[in-house]
Amino acid sequence: MHKIEIDDQVYALLQQHAEPFVDRENDVLRRLLGLDLGPEKAKEDRRPGGDLMGLIDAKLLIPGDELIHVQSRKGRTHRAVVTADGHLRLPDGSTYAKPSPALKACVGHDINGWGQWTHVRSDKPLQALRQKWLHGSAE
Repeated sequence: MHKIEIDDQVYALLQQHAEPFVDRENDVLRRLLGLDLGPEKAKEDRRPGGDLMGLIDAKLLIPGDELIHVQSRKGRTHRAVVTADGHLRLPDGSTYAKPSPALKACVGHDINGWGQWTHVRSDKPLQALRQKWLHGSAE
């Protein structure tokens, strides 16, 4: 293994493309360069794809994208990150194959994750992205 030095600007860019609590700098560089992620990611590769996999395949989501749910009256914002295998990863490191159970883990009751998670990059609910994928409609 070789060591390299990078400046603060490059490091900040790597952080923008990283899956929080998962990726190391080398993982991000491998993904950005289109290289195999290697044996350290083999565990996730063996896990069945989550419900977001179709949206990733359609390029509507990319691994590392952030999802949020804002509870305005309670003053709370919940976050999740899209993983490479179509799951949602919460800040505590737990992962969920489906949006609704992930959001239930955050808010404490049953809730429609497709309708309530918002994709930060597009500012659209997951449901809108799913409809675009299912119906091939352009917006």
